[in-house]
Amino acid sequence: WLWFLLAALVSAMMMGLRMDFSMLLEPLGFVKVLEWVLAIFAFATCGGFQGETALLVSCKGVVNKTVTAAFAYPFRLNTVVFSAPDPKGCGGTWTDVYLMGNFSSSAQFFVTLAALVFLYCITALLVYIGYNHVYQQNNKFPLTDLAISVLTAFLWLVSTFIWAKALADIKVSTGASIIPGIESCKAPGTTCHFLSVTSMGILNVSVVFGLLNMILWAGNVWLVYKDTNLHNQWNRISESP
Repeated sequence: WLWFLLAALVSAMMMGLRMDFSMLLEPLGFVKVLEWVLAIFAFATCGGFQGETALLVSCKGVVNKTVTAAFAYPFRLNTVVFSAPDPKGCGGTWTDVYLMGNFSSSAQFFVTLAALVFLYCITALLVYIGYNHVYQQNNKFPLTDLAISVLTAFLWLVSTFIWAKALADIKVSTGASIIPGIESCKAPGTTCHFLSVTSMGILNVSVVFGLLNMILWAGNVWLVYKDTNLHNQWNRISESP
């Protein structure tokens, strides 16, 4: 029965299908393509990041040993531990050292939104290209598109600023300021120096893509609004004596 219903649904959709790729040259379709591309970039630049922070440690029996802590999306830094300077743990003075902070909620909010926008853009483009005649004749579709566009623009605004704040905290939690908080580095005869951390330029770019998505979706609100009867009603009111 499930396959029968699915086949009937697909058949009904194909009967009303009228492919019109000229919609991609119209502002509404062209902007949707841009939103689809930018959602991919926002997803990839944040969700694909991998890095590490490194310290130079000297302790009992060990001189200038590099220890590293590898971190990546979704940035649960409190689960990331530094490698030990030597198998004996600096004569027993070195204990497991973890990075500070859990920024997974902010990062996952940003990436999840990008993934959902990606899927919605594909669906919207299919409607624009294959069912534009239905979209134009039934005002419920433009109104739904308008509501989703307003919500998406707002969510891009919120998620981008939340992610930007989390990124600033990630830079602090993986930078030179972590040294004073490491108890093992305070042991007698032990010294720690900050060595390096992976560049987070790609994460800065993800914030920029978030802002671009927000601006693009805000502009998309106006384009969709012009296709609704709300715009037509406003024009009639403004033109009436």
